[in-house]
Amino acid sequence: MIFFTACTGLWKTERTYNSILQGQIERSYTEYRVESLTSEQKQQILSISQLKEIKVDPAQVKSKESVCPGFAIAFDTISETGQQISMSLKALFIPDIYLLSDSKPANAPIMPDAAQVSVTDELIQGLYLRDEGYSEAGAIASRFTYLPTRQTLEMTTYYRRSIAVDQMRLVAPDLRLRTIITYQRPEAGEVPTVIDLVGFGVERRQMV
Repeated sequence: MIFFTACTGLWKTERTYNSILQGQIERSYTEYRVESLTSEQKQQILSISQLKEIKVDPAQVKSKESVCPGFAIAFDTISETGQQISMSLKALFIPDIYLLSDSKPANAPIMPDAAQVSVTDELIQGLYLRDEGYSEAGAIASRFTYLPTRQTLEMTTYYRRSIAVDQMRLVAPDLRLRTIITYQRPEAGEVPTVIDLVGFGVERRQMV
């Protein structure tokens, strides 16, 4: 998949975050360093205790590594107020067709409007696994959708207090558009409607 192949390397990002509830705007600058995961690193993610309920066919994942892409990501962010954040994590994408039946979500949470997509033959859906979350510490399993014709990847994460919808669109091999919408997490069974934060930016891949 071209999108995932293009994800590796050094990326530089400028973003603007709009705090909807507080009426504030903040800008930030981030550098990402991304490398593809090895088969062993992918198995390490699957062996994390919090993710052990997720079962995949190991032979399928090993023989079809290109359709179960994974990345080691390290980034450094500095905001216009001077706040600095550094983080590293590993992420693995597993399409639903490679999940064993007993680990497929039976009662998936209700998705917010920003994460609704039309199901078509080309749409790829699955689990997005990380050994660390962005907003909360610890391993976490999220949902992803990927639309090849639009080169668009969308990841939806349910944290304890919020729901993040993160979208990347590859518009050129070295250029991505990024949007992030964060909702307040509602009570179980309710549709998320309260938007807390909206971020958007341009990401450029660097020649090294």
